[in-house]
Amino acid sequence: MRTILGWTRDYLRQAGIELPRFEAEELLAHALQVERLNLYLEPERALAEEELARLHELVEQRRAGVPLQYLLGEVEFMGLKLRVDGRALIPRPETEGLVELILRDVEPGVRALELGTGSGAIAVALAKFLPQCRITATDISRETLELARENAARNGALEQIEFLQSDWFAEVEGRFDLIVANPPYVGLEEVEKLPREVREHEPRAAWDGGERGMEALRRIIIEAPAHLRPGGRLLLEFGAAQGAELRELAVATGAFALVEILRDLGERERYLRAVGK
Repeated sequence: MRTILGWTRDYLRQAGIELPRFEAEELLAHALQVERLNLYLEPERALAEEELARLHELVEQRRAGVPLQYLLGEVEFMGLKLRVDGRALIPRPETEGLVELILRDVEPGVRALELGTGSGAIAVALAKFLPQCRITATDISRETLELARENAARNGALEQIEFLQSDWFAEVEGRFDLIVANPPYVGLEEVEKLPREVREHEPRAAWDGGERGMEALRRIIIEAPAHLRPGGRLLLEFGAAQGAELRELAVATGAFALVEILRDLGERERYLRAVGK
C-alpha cells in the first residue's frame, strides 16, 4: 500500500493538485472504505484488484477536476457531517464564519429564514446549535432541496426545518427574526479566476451572481425588510469589493436601524449585518 500511496501522490502532484499527499491518502482510504489512520496501521497491505480499480477511477476523476469533496461524498461543516454532490455548492470556511456570527447575534428561539439553502449547511447548523430555533430553508431547485433534506435527516434536524421551493422570497410568507443567505456573488470578470473545480463541476447557479455578482444580493436586501420582524437581523455573505455598495444599498432602503460590514478570518470584508427598525 505504501507504494500505491506514493504513486498516487506523485500522479496528483503532476496534475497540479495543491495538497497531493493529503488527497492521495483521502482517496485511497475512500477506495478501501477505511479511515485514513488505517493506511499507517497497515502500510504493507496488498490491494485487491477491485480496490485498485476503485482507486484508479477516483484518481482519474480528481485529475479531471472533480472536487475531492464530491468524490468522497461528504464534508465537515461546523463539526457536522454533510453529504455533498453536484446538486449544491461545497460549503466553505467563510460560511462557517457566517454561522458563527449568527450564533453570537440571535436568541435561541428565533424564527429563521435561509434563502438558497443549497446543501442545507447553514440551516442544519442553526438547528443543531439553536435547538429551539425554527427554520424555513428555501431553494429554487427541487433536487437541491432533496440534498438539504437528506443532510437535515442525517443530523437529526428534520423537525426544526421546513423546506420550501422558492425563487428567493417568491413563495415565502410571514416575518422572521433572522434572514440569512450565502447567495451567488461571482461576477463575470471573476469567472476565469475561479478554480477549475468550481467552474466545471460545482453548479453555476450557486455561484454566478450575474454581470457584477450583485443580482441576488441586491434583490435580497431590497425585499428582506418586508419579511423581517422589528429588530430582526439580515446577515449575508458576499464577495471581495462588494461591501461598500451593499452597505449603501441597505442604508438607502431606510428599513434598517444599523448596517455594518464585517470581516472574515482573513480580514477580508465578507458579511453584511443589518438590524431592522
